[in-house]
Amino acid sequence: MITRMTKLFVRTLREDPADAELPSHRWLVRAGYIRRVAPGIYSWLPLGLRVLHKVEAIVREEMNAIGAQEVHLPALLPREPYEITHRWTEYGPNLFRLQDRKGADYLLGPTHEEMFTLMVKDLYSSYKDLPLSIYQIQTKYRDEARPRAGLLRGREFVMKDSYSFDIDDAGLQASYDAHRAAYIKIFDRLGLDYVIVKATSGAMGGSASEEFLGIAANGEDTFVRSPGGYAANVEAVVRPLAPARDASGVPAPHVEDTPDSPTIEALVALSNARFPREDRAWEAGDTLKNVLFMLVQPDGTREPLAIGLPGDREVDTKRLEAAIEPAELDAFTEDDFLAFPALVKGYIGPAALGLGEDGAGVRYLTDPAVSEGTRWITGANEPGHHVYDLVMGRDFTSDGVLDVAELREGDPAPDGSGPLTLARGIELGHIFQLGRKYAEALGLKVLDPNGKLVTVTMGSYGVGVSRAVAAIAEETSDEKGLVWPRNVAPFDVHIVATGKDAAPLEFAATLAEAVSEAGFEVLLDDRKASPGVKFADAEVLGVPTAVVVGRGLAEGVVEIRDRATGERTEVPASEAAERVVAILNR
Repeated sequence: MITRMTKLFVRTLREDPADAELPSHRWLVRAGYIRRVAPGIYSWLPLGLRVLHKVEAIVREEMNAIGAQEVHLPALLPREPYEITHRWTEYGPNLFRLQDRKGADYLLGPTHEEMFTLMVKDLYSSYKDLPLSIYQIQTKYRDEARPRAGLLRGREFVMKDSYSFDIDDAGLQASYDAHRAAYIKIFDRLGLDYVIVKATSGAMGGSASEEFLGIAANGEDTFVRSPGGYAANVEAVVRPLAPARDASGVPAPHVEDTPDSPTIEALVALSNARFPREDRAWEAGDTLKNVLFMLVQPDGTREPLAIGLPGDREVDTKRLEAAIEPAELDAFTEDDFLAFPALVKGYIGPAALGLGEDGAGVRYLTDPAVSEGTRWITGANEPGHHVYDLVMGRDFTSDGVLDVAELREGDPAPDGSGPLTLARGIELGHIFQLGRKYAEALGLKVLDPNGKLVTVTMGSYGVGVSRAVAAIAEETSDEKGLVWPRNVAPFDVHIVATGKDAAPLEFAATLAEAVSEAGFEVLLDDRKASPGVKFADAEVLGVPTAVVVGRGLAEGVVEIRDRATGERTEVPASEAAERVVAILNR
């Protein structure tokens, strides 16, 4: 097939779009693959749609290869099933809700566990029908608070979601393993550099969960890994509680006047000067800072939360947000301080926190480093004062442990497999062992071999198809434009005819016919534009192989360019079709 650029619905841009932060966003817009409609919402133009469909085809082939069957469910869904599973409220403001003309509630599907469960319930009733895996490739909707980065964080996106249905946990594990293997093949075929990491289940629920992250410096997800093979999204890292310490020799707690110590560094310096320890110098990690937040529940109620952690660490809000789902995080405001007068801003200590009789009614959760017998400097709940030698377990307790502190390079892996390194990535896929959460809620049961009704166990598996397009662009683009891998490129070869004479265009058209007849997709630049414009567009569009038919034709040669390497090779015009086909067949 030949597509002529004089007929192609495309306009390349010479300037970056104003809202483009990442290379993938910049080049997909500039090259005319997508076009912004509203924040987080994009139209797919012919070039972009060709790439999207090729990614879809790879996903579809690998899903079909494991015996999964494709279906297609509506995006407009009724409220009732999501009420039963509580996700109508648990999704919070991320859910697009709407009403029809009769006032009935609907939503735009962010994910389809409920509907797949009900569909199987409607049709199947025996263990003989299982195992079953079904999937769809469909547009999803989530009302992102801060849509950004083009296709990587949008309100409308294309996703492949599949669901497995099994009679028992052993069957679920087999289905999970089959999907995991299929995902490895998908992302290998897409040519992505990725890592599989342990992840949290979030609003989806279930037990085991893993993410496939494309490694990218601009990725919005942070993950860690160790030399011993540990790999996890930072939200899924759970450090063990630090070993208990013997605090029998620690002096009784004492409150001291600590003026001019607005920072941890100033407090440590003052402490070492005026209230030194007997064994070593005080360090930032010996201070216990108590950070306040408000949790906003799906029904809108606000609940205070205090987190105690060493002063040399910060709370990682992404880890905290994952830990508190489905609640959302909000700042602790001046009005909130007025509602809790026992809390002295800047000098909050454990004595004013907690849900016990002596607390202020603020749930108090502490970092795993705050273990039995650990010794701290912390706020004394009095302006300009701190308490010293406060020992966990002896002088104060908390309402529980919550590991949401920032992780650092060199921190030990939770499984003891070595020091952690941090990297960033783009979420490409997420697989869950859902278990029986949705089947129990919606009554999906089948008869087992003994004639007894049992609840079906489920898995859920997602691939961000439109995200994958952006991730490939993010990984492969360069300073000149897009650089597509051959198996997802919109065309196999881009033939550029230059010059004012008719001969180059005539030869280019003949060459295009020959390559097309060999079974390849050809983009022919037959525009009356300058060579510079055509060459720039060829680089921006990113087709992996380009053929330039220009001045060299008079001497019997044409030039073949490799977009990825920049390599240029002159070949006899008489051999051009044969040479191009050979390259494409590789």
